[in-house]
Amino acid sequence: MKNSYFESIELLKGFQILALQGLIGQLNFNEKDLIAVITQDATSKKILMLAWMTVESIDKTSSTGCMIYWFRSREKLWIKSQTIDHIKALESIQIVCDGDALLCLVNQTGMACHMGRDHDFYFNVDRSNRIAYVLGSPMSTPV
Repeated sequence: MKNSYFESIELLKGFQILALQGLIGQLNFNEKDLIAVITQDATSKKILMLAWMTVESIDKTSSTGCMIYWFRSREKLWIKSQTIDHIKALESIQIVCDGDALLCLVNQTGMACHMGRDHDFYFNVDRSNRIAYVLGSPMSTPV
C-alpha cells in the first residue's frame, strides 16, 4: 500500500527531525488499528519475535524504553516482562518505508518466547526434504 506521507519524506535531504506524534499518526495500521512489529536483538541481530502494537503501545514504548505490545487475544496492552521473566530494553524504533511495519532493536535479558526459548522463531523448514523441525531446545521451563 502506498502512503503519500512516507513517499514525501523519502525526498528529504540529509538529517531531518520529524515530530514523533505526527509520524505515528501517519502509520498504516490495519483494520483493527494494529501495526506489526519485529523485535530484534540490538547486539546479535537475532530476530526475537513478531508482535503487534497500537498507537498507545508505541507511545508507551517510546516514553518508557520498555517494549509494550498489544495482546490480541486478551485485547489489552502487554508488557512481556510482567508475564514472562525477561526484559526488552528499547534501543531504537525503525519504520519501514511505507509505514506499515516497525522494527524495534532491543537489549534483551532472559527469554523472548513463552516456551522458554531465547527467540520465537525456532521451527525451521527444510525445503529439499519438505519437512519442518525444531531448532535446539528450550533454555528454561515454559510458562
